[in-house]
Amino acid sequence: MDTAHDIRDFLTTRRAKITPQQAGLPAFGGNRRVPGLRREEVALLAGVSIDYYVRLERGHLAGASEEVLDAVADALQLDDAERSHLYDLAAAQRNRPARRSRKPRGPVPASIQRVLDSMTDSPAFVRNGRLDILAINRLGRALYAPLFAGAATLPVNIARFQFLDPAGPDFFPDWTASVNTTVSLLRTEAGRAPHDSELTSLIGELVTRSDEFRSAWAKHNVRLHHTGSKPFHHPEIGDILLDFDAMALPAQPGLTLTAYSAEPGTPAHDGLRLLSAWAATEDATADGTPGTRI
Repeated sequence: MDTAHDIRDFLTTRRAKITPQQAGLPAFGGNRRVPGLRREEVALLAGVSIDYYVRLERGHLAGASEEVLDAVADALQLDDAERSHLYDLAAAQRNRPARRSRKPRGPVPASIQRVLDSMTDSPAFVRNGRLDILAINRLGRALYAPLFAGAATLPVNIARFQFLDPAGPDFFPDWTASVNTTVSLLRTEAGRAPHDSELTSLIGELVTRSDEFRSAWAKHNVRLHHTGSKPFHHPEIGDILLDFDAMALPAQPGLTLTAYSAEPGTPAHDGLRLLSAWAATEDATADGTPGTRI
């Protein structure tokens, strides 16, 4: 990936989102040629010269100190995800490993699979930054059944299914929010690991084959994805809205464990029970012995 190009587009798109009023600056003149802040206004807010900021926005972050990066982040009112992304882009340009960019060593350990399997009431899986599902429990496989259609085996890629499989839009009913989340997560990972050839290949495939992905990718949005709620339209149980929590695995850098849950007594909790019953039926249909993995 072209880090300098990503830096330029990221800073330009962030600058376009901030108005002088939001930045606490007077808006001189009624005919502004840019939708947000001018470069000189960002330089003023960050306490650097205009020439120096222009150099930064042209993609030259390698020599910028932490203090300068913080000042630019403050001037552009970056959130935590955007601030982290700015640091990752600078680290990538210095040819240094970005934070949290180390690849996990080998396959997912059997102990993690045992942890997943012990979570019998919650769909759960482990993914990497490319959104490859590397390990999953029984209920998670049942929830994500459309990804495993056609006898697909691990790893399966969430983004490839979402944008390239005809079943993707139906499975993710809040399509706009889901697109923004998926693309923002991949954009965040691209900043952390710009030299990941598998990630570059995936993004190239999606940009080439999906107009929606290409349009969202050009926005340079990034995000952290730790907790929230996510709707699904399951082909067997219908609509279900689940809470999720995503936890990094410190012993496996770059991997995240995501678990879904529902408050007891809610329709979502009833939906999980229905999903579990359907999974048991699928188990029995598969080999005649209830309780085996679907």
